[in-house]
Amino acid sequence: METILNAEKCATVLQARLAPLVQLAARGYIAKIFFWSGLSKWRDWASTLGLFEEEYHVPLLAPELAAYLATGCELLLPILLLLGLMSRLSAAGLFLLNIVAVIAYYHVLGDMPVALQDHLEWGIILALLMVAKPGILSLDYWLSARSKTP
Repeated sequence: METILNAEKCATVLQARLAPLVQLAARGYIAKIFFWSGLSKWRDWASTLGLFEEEYHVPLLAPELAAYLATGCELLLPILLLLGLMSRLSAAGLFLLNIVAVIAYYHVLGDMPVALQDHLEWGIILALLMVAKPGILSLDYWLSARSKTP
């Protein structure tokens, strides 16, 4: 019985030390994907507008507005997410953007199982980041700790 308790204690300590690193790695991975997507849109704006007018079918938004919103979110939210600043809100914004991307581009993604799988995996990681408490390697954690100090 003592061996089991020691193993559980060891696992708890290991989890406490690794969780912040895993969370930072997840934030970095997702941030890189979305930020590079935003940069590619920004660098070739004419092509981006063309894609939003002809290829992407974003519901309820005019194509130009959708292009501006998507590009802006893909450039701002990943930076906030990587820094761990407004982490949950940033993850939620990217989660929503990911869902809209799948809906708007499903007519193509549906024929590309690997691309659809990527979006599913990103959505799962973002969902986990949305529900996780800010880890010690985030600005949210440090700002929260600072605000509690008298």
